[in-house]
Amino acid sequence: QVQLVESGGGLVQAGGSLRLSCTVSGSIFSNNVMHWYRQAAGKQRELVAAISSGGTTKYADSVKGRFTVSRDTANNTVYLQMKSLKAEDTAVYYCHVGTIFWTTDIRGYWGQGTQVTVSS
Repeated sequence: QVQLVESGGGLVQAGGSLRLSCTVSGSIFSNNVMHWYRQAAGKQRELVAAISSGGTTKYADSVKGRFTVSRDTANNTVYLQMKSLKAEDTAVYYCHVGTIFWTTDIRGYWGQGTQVTVSS
């Protein structure tokens, strides 16, 4: 059974940094695409970042230059380093593993979500 366990969310002041982690059980991690999505209260889920098994990355324009996605294949973990956080980054952040790069296709596996709150 594939499981995704996220951690690292919390409360931070605007301009601060956080690093989210998502550890994936099972061999599915090494051969698939990892995504980070977020969903703010009352808004649709937004695709934030993606990283392929080969290390190709892509970011939403709203986070480009501030967020960095990386993966540690040895530890089946994907990270989202967030810097220069803004109030509008406040959301529940979800990791997702699937087969299509940079997609809103919800098929695949999802983490439980971790809350990030940025105070202004």
